[in-house]
Amino acid sequence: MTIHYDPAIRTFHLKSKSSSYILQITKEGLPVHLYWGPQVERVSSTHPLVTIERCSFSPNVSAEDKTISRDTLPSEFPAYGNGDFREPAIELRLADGTVVSDFRYIEYKIASGKPQLEGLPATYAETDEEAETLELVLEDAKTGLRAILLYTAYADKDVITRSVRIEHHGSERVVLTRLLSASLDLHRTDLDFVHLSGTWTRERHVYKRALVPGLHRVDSKRGASSHQHNPFFALSSKDATEEHGEVYGFSLVYSGNFLAQAEVDQYGMTRAEIGINPFGFEWTLEPGSHFQSPEAVLVRSNEGFGGMSRTYHQLYRTRLCRGQFRDKTRPILINNWEATYFNFNAEKILDIARVGHELGIELFVLDDGWFGERDSDNSSLGDWVVDKKKLPEGLGKLGESLTALGMEFGLWFEPEMVSPNSNLYRKHPDWCLHVPGHARTEARQQLVLDLSRQDVQDYIVEAVSAVLDSAPITYVKWDMNRNMTEIGSALLPADRQGETAHRYILGLYEVLERIVTRFPHVLFESCSGGGGRFDPGMLYYMPQTWTSDDTDAVERLKIQYGTSMVYPASAMGAHVSAVPNHQVHRMSPLETRGHVAMSGNFGYELDLSKLPQEDRELIREQVALYKELRSLIQQGEFYRLLSPFEGTETAWMFVSEEKNEAFAAYFKVLAEPNPPLKRLRLKGLDPNKAYKISHTGEVVRGDELMHWGLPLPMLEGDYRSALFVLKEV
Repeated sequence: MTIHYDPAIRTFHLKSKSSSYILQITKEGLPVHLYWGPQVERVSSTHPLVTIERCSFSPNVSAEDKTISRDTLPSEFPAYGNGDFREPAIELRLADGTVVSDFRYIEYKIASGKPQLEGLPATYAETDEEAETLELVLEDAKTGLRAILLYTAYADKDVITRSVRIEHHGSERVVLTRLLSASLDLHRTDLDFVHLSGTWTRERHVYKRALVPGLHRVDSKRGASSHQHNPFFALSSKDATEEHGEVYGFSLVYSGNFLAQAEVDQYGMTRAEIGINPFGFEWTLEPGSHFQSPEAVLVRSNEGFGGMSRTYHQLYRTRLCRGQFRDKTRPILINNWEATYFNFNAEKILDIARVGHELGIELFVLDDGWFGERDSDNSSLGDWVVDKKKLPEGLGKLGESLTALGMEFGLWFEPEMVSPNSNLYRKHPDWCLHVPGHARTEARQQLVLDLSRQDVQDYIVEAVSAVLDSAPITYVKWDMNRNMTEIGSALLPADRQGETAHRYILGLYEVLERIVTRFPHVLFESCSGGGGRFDPGMLYYMPQTWTSDDTDAVERLKIQYGTSMVYPASAMGAHVSAVPNHQVHRMSPLETRGHVAMSGNFGYELDLSKLPQEDRELIREQVALYKELRSLIQQGEFYRLLSPFEGTETAWMFVSEEKNEAFAAYFKVLAEPNPPLKRLRLKGLDPNKAYKISHTGEVVRGDELMHWGLPLPMLEGDYRSALFVLKEV
């Protein structure tokens, strides 16, 4: 049993692998947070919640007990308007115009397993023994609204998931203006706020700052989880490192506007919250209706950031990703985008593919420009019909030719967008997001289709399906190259326009569910100008994401390192591209570019047919090595060794579950004169096993490799790298 209820003191004790999460129902019926930390056997105290009378500026819940104030309670579901002056988890607007709510406990249910969330992606349990779920039912007496707080504890992982379902059992319309998926008050403030932020081509850099009184927040108002901030944050102890210290992680399984924040209050508590961004959000609840929030995944680690990350990796790789590609190794691909951009024909594509096949590459991906009259980015999005000028015999014939070469065939789409210069837009100008009387703001000369509409959803499903049925396609890159403006829908009434952004995401999830179910043999990779929608919600439908449009090896060190804080290597698309790099114009060795890209789902994005023989031979070696290592890289445990945010060196490694194989990569960005001799301390090995080092043949015990380390070679020049493959002997 992972969840235990003690009726004597009304506490719920959720046990995960090595942690306890404890909450209590007060005598007033308010759910309060007591503890989240290393696992304890039981709650022995008869008075686990300690309260004290504060000044009159912290109003009391009742006149009988002046020690109980919402302003000082560690709440699990804080509401606005009746004494808690901190950030709420829920806000309402009632029919009489008031905004006060008061949710009190009425009942609970504990069940084995983990229920699905209606219309939303979420982690799952394959058997009832893997997890247990608590449903805590609260009610607001005035409105008849019920809030069902869902908690799932995984037995073999330090994971607690949380979400909220609102059910309207009253008689009057209520407008929901805020509903966060998780809110809890930690009894400490000696923490750092850690988040992943950046911009296009510079995604998910790691930032850390000390908590001080007030609000610390990251969010997105762009209609997508965004390049700027990821729907994740962590609170870490001051002594937290990769291996040591306490870390609390908060990750949201959602692809739209989000809010992630920590608020330090006046009495030494930190309120951590994550969920849909209230900015621009409204949802009208009619009597009898309901609303489900996205899932928040809470991870606690006593083994620093590395322990937190490996928990997220294992959970998201095996209990968020689905389908036949969840546990399969992914193919090595060649993508023509940076090789040709829009300027290609069938002969050029096959020229690149022939060289790729000769070098051992397994999949050819045809990127943007194959449809409509798409010779630049100014037309044809939405017209998913092959351009016969470029491909006169169609996708089917091209796919057959690639298959005859021994290559699989992949294709790029951007189904959520429409070009004003397109047949689709001329036929259905109201199908895009827009607000009457306002200009339709373009970005990359395109508009966003209104996926809150059923007719738009149906069109996308059928148009994409027709293409996938027309050729032997086994891979799809699903792109989305702009954020939302004029967020309005022609089919929603005036009082429901605030629902548009969330309805778009629900519509997107419905479209993806229909398509991936219809084409289970296709490997889908999500993309949004690279990493603009790299979030757990998309991984539920597509097990990998194009990590960034920046393919420069040096920039990718920070991008991939930061991404690994939450997401496994199996989720990261990583390609070798030409030099000078098309984004930053840097010249880096092909060897280094290969080593960086090998640390994810490996591929190439350049014109192989123009490479000299020397480079082709090196690519052949890289491909062969990755085939040998890809099960380890895509499914092994990941350890960060040296941070690119703390110097000019980066290192990381992968270790198999049995600890009988490992792969480490070391990168030196800048050369230094007369450098010292250095050793690289490895992690995650079995200290009692002996490992053979591939490049030297030397046999070394795991304890020596972890405590003393491997001697690093003297690398000459900038942007250099070295690989180490270890196998048990």
